[in-house]
Amino acid sequence: MDTLFDFLTFKRFISFEALMVFYYTGALVMPFMAWGLSFWLLTKYQHARTAYQAAKTQFWSTLSWRHRLVLIMSFVVALAFMQLFWRMLFEFLIAYLQIRDSVMQLAL
Repeated sequence: MDTLFDFLTFKRFISFEALMVFYYTGALVMPFMAWGLSFWLLTKYQHARTAYQAAKTQFWSTLSWRHRLVLIMSFVVALAFMQLFWRMLFEFLIAYLQIRDSVMQLAL
């Protein structure tokens, strides 16, 4: 009963296990879910698919192969930076919780 009360009053955290689940969910599952959502929207709504196809054809036909390569590489680099930021965010959260645990041990 004390552990449940400690959990409900935030004296005990579920932190590390939950952070690991949320990290891998955000890093691995969410990009595929975003791609799946966009694919679903394009298949469900005919107007969105028509506009997407017209814009894609117009956009890619105006770019040279160098500009296409730069655009694709920019997307890959942006994705890598987003993954790096996501990782650093969770590392800061874990470090905060470890510092808190250390301070709590000093207080006892």
